[in-house]
Amino acid sequence: MSRFANLADKSKGPSKQGRAIQDAVKHSGEVIAATTPPPSRLGRKAIAAYFSPEMSMAMHVCARKNGLSLQTLMAEAFDDVLRKYGESPIGG
Repeated sequence: MSRFANLADKSKGPSKQGRAIQDAVKHSGEVIAATTPPPSRLGRKAIAAYFSPEMSMAMHVCARKNGLSLQTLMAEAFDDVLRKYGESPIGG
């Protein structure tokens, strides 16, 4: 028996769990979101990091006080870091 024999079975269709989700969605009338990203994310790449709750709150408050989105504030911060290290700022 090939060590990849189980992979052939998986390509036959959704798993039991996947079928259960599809059936539940059909019965509820809920629309499944498309797998393509929204236009605002096309051509962009996520950058993620973990910070303390205090840093998170401070960034959110700063953004709100200045009428900015968190993403815009972070893009500005990243541009400042790039300038600090002699790189050209990219912008959001």
